[in-house]
Amino acid sequence: MHKTLLILFIFGFSLSCHAQKLKVSENGRFLVTENNEPFFWMADTAWELFHRCSREEVDMYLAKRKSQGFNVIQAVTLAELDGLNDPNRYGETPLIDNDPTTPNPTYFEHVDYVIDKADSLGMYIALLPTWGDKLYRNSWGTGPEVFHMENSRLFGKWIGNRYKDKENIIWVIGGDRNPRDESDDVAIWNEMAEGIAEAAGGYKNTLMTYHPQPSKDGGSSQWFHKEAWLDFNMHQTGHCANQPTYRLIKKDYELKTVKPVLDGEPLYEDHPNCFNAKELGYSLAEDIRRIMYWNVFAGAFGQTYGCHDVWQMYTLDKDGINGPLRLWQQALDLPMANQVKHLKNLFLSRPFLTRIPDDAMVLDEQQDDENYVIATRDLEGSYAMFYFPTGQERKLSVADLKGTAFRVWWYDPRTGNSFKGEPLRKLKSISVQPPTSGKGNDWVLVLDSEERQALPPGKIK
Repeated sequence: MHKTLLILFIFGFSLSCHAQKLKVSENGRFLVTENNEPFFWMADTAWELFHRCSREEVDMYLAKRKSQGFNVIQAVTLAELDGLNDPNRYGETPLIDNDPTTPNPTYFEHVDYVIDKADSLGMYIALLPTWGDKLYRNSWGTGPEVFHMENSRLFGKWIGNRYKDKENIIWVIGGDRNPRDESDDVAIWNEMAEGIAEAAGGYKNTLMTYHPQPSKDGGSSQWFHKEAWLDFNMHQTGHCANQPTYRLIKKDYELKTVKPVLDGEPLYEDHPNCFNAKELGYSLAEDIRRIMYWNVFAGAFGQTYGCHDVWQMYTLDKDGINGPLRLWQQALDLPMANQVKHLKNLFLSRPFLTRIPDDAMVLDEQQDDENYVIATRDLEGSYAMFYFPTGQERKLSVADLKGTAFRVWWYDPRTGNSFKGEPLRKLKSISVQPPTSGKGNDWVLVLDSEERQALPPGKIK
């Protein structure tokens, strides 16, 4: 009897660790599990994971990211850094004679291992079939350019068939390239996506997006928003701070055909672009944190993190891209890598699927700079949150919240801790000053209707 119970307990525990299949929520704004539980996307960019890491390194990396609260890993099968000709750690390249119609199954056995290992930890792989330089190199990338109209769908069908039964796969078409005008790029990417969907048994069996380059005009929605295979929109907001990234999220959020949206590649920790980070040795955590909170408050269903050392799995025997600061193993514990879970926990500690952005709750006239205060609230009026990037005082409206009084919490994005403030009455406007001010002193004000019994922000049952 005791042995039977033990076996059932172990078996049940192992099942609970596996990733549940994801789908778009009924309101079209979020992702949920097959049991309709809210899913907050908290991803890491590990583009070179399949290409440059051994299985032992994969195990270490995934365990570390799991412990830090990540639940999605973004990785590429035909990798950017000479991924077709430079073999993986086991001496294998992904294509025979660089032909997409003849993939090398032995190479993909290592990809299988990574996907299965992630699944055993309850984690998802946002799987890019190829980096964009395999379609066209643009001004950088080693290519070679191997995809065209005749083979793109065939490769999509092959890889879609291989992973059609993996419930922890999220498909990401593209790879840091925007389709060129007067080219077949859009059609070629469509062919690949359609091939994957066909092999997997139709659109209902896939969850798919497109990874673009930065663009002031938006992300994947520019070319693919109306495509049946595209389930949610993705942006790359770039590697410079003080860009009003919330405007890109807001633009897609307001499209008439409703689809979820998020930033799939923001400013990287340890990235030297636009800063003298390499000389000063700082990791830009406060700038990254601001961008992440802005994006989610603007309506994104989650957020991707990235580290410049980690995405390329930098080691001393490899040529570094754009001056990495440290070995990738050392970079796993940088400040923001340990702070991203506080963003996820904050939003999952309040009703998630009824959340809407609401900038009208901030009454002051604002500039698009690092001081921009942004608001989000429950559609049903049970709570509101305000993100103060630099702790500046603002006048706020609480007219759309339920009740006549509100519990006040100040949530620290650096630590995930919170403390109570003085309760507020419902007035026409309220003036609020965060506990501290200045760059790096960002705070989230959380207001809960007194009608609702809520746990402290960031605490999940």
